[in-house]
Amino acid sequence: MLRRRRLIASTMVVAAVAAGCADTAPQASSGPPAKSPSGTPTAKPSEPDPTTMLSPRVKPPSAAPVTRSFPAKLPNGEPPLFVVVSFDGAGDLALWSHWRKIAQQVDARMTFFLSGPYLYPESRKTDYKPAYHNPGASDIGWAVPDNAVERATVLRRAIAEGHEIGTHANGHFCGKNGIERWSVAQWKAEFVAFDKMVETGPSLAAGKPLAAPFDPSTVKGMRTPCLEGRRPAYRQVMRQRGMLYDASEPGYIAWPKKKDGVWDFPLQSVELAGTGKSTLTMDYNLWYSQTKARKAPLAHAPKLKAQVLATYRQALARSRAGNNPPLFLGNHFNRWNNSVYSDSLTTFVQETCKQPDVRCVSNVELIAWLTKYGVPKG
Repeated sequence: MLRRRRLIASTMVVAAVAAGCADTAPQASSGPPAKSPSGTPTAKPSEPDPTTMLSPRVKPPSAAPVTRSFPAKLPNGEPPLFVVVSFDGAGDLALWSHWRKIAQQVDARMTFFLSGPYLYPESRKTDYKPAYHNPGASDIGWAVPDNAVERATVLRRAIAEGHEIGTHANGHFCGKNGIERWSVAQWKAEFVAFDKMVETGPSLAAGKPLAAPFDPSTVKGMRTPCLEGRRPAYRQVMRQRGMLYDASEPGYIAWPKKKDGVWDFPLQSVELAGTGKSTLTMDYNLWYSQTKARKAPLAHAPKLKAQVLATYRQALARSRAGNNPPLFLGNHFNRWNNSVYSDSLTTFVQETCKQPDVRCVSNVELIAWLTKYGVPKG
């Protein structure tokens, strides 16, 4: 099963591959990422002084705000067509600025699956003792102190804007020595480590007391690194922590159901436009399906973007052809393949989220609606 998850092919299951196995290390985010996501220079986000935003006197907010509600049905008699855009890693500061701005333009809420090391200084990395790895191991690196504090501030601001923070675990370990081997006890330790990184990382990075960007006990969902892991094992821990959903499994465009006691919010199998071949609604899988996860010449970018955008539009049309099941789109804070995937998603969000029947929501907003009205039949 592990081998199948790590090979992207034309079928839904094998397309699940290591989506997200190439998270950018925090250090890579610290330099001047000149373009957001491509073409246009991005100014450094203007955020309040972290000393004020992260005052120890202020209680950390919930990671899962639900600030809006939606009707059971629209005037056309159909349920709202929910589009959930989510991101793995959530480290790059320039892309944080970009996606918050895009969300504000179209009144969208998004979900950001945070990797713990993005808040934790490298000088303290050996505090982390991952299963089957040396203390301090991390396949995505560790945070530079200034960036850890600024990320914490950005997380606090994003939550105030209604966005949700989930967890992407910590060390991002994939493959034969990765999370696929982990037991219930090892997953418990991983969650405890995530809590510690969130609660203490900004203070350690700043060298003075700061509040956590959010209360990690309020995190409601996870996407596992590379979509791997033994589902029953980590979902048992999720249930014990009061978490509500898992966004790690491949699936189809259909109304979601619960598995192992939590909502299963899948990355969906869709046709890569014009090919008759299947891929998942995740940027890494699209990249692999297009160019085997190799960077194409810049001259190819317009054609590749057009294909990705057509893929998203086809998926939306498939939902409308049914009874409006949600569309789940996964992305990373990246500029892979000349920013083909970030640019395509930007265009899709801008053109879609203001359509009359569409509601662009976070995962927890969708759960609030499902809890209130139930899963539509048909």
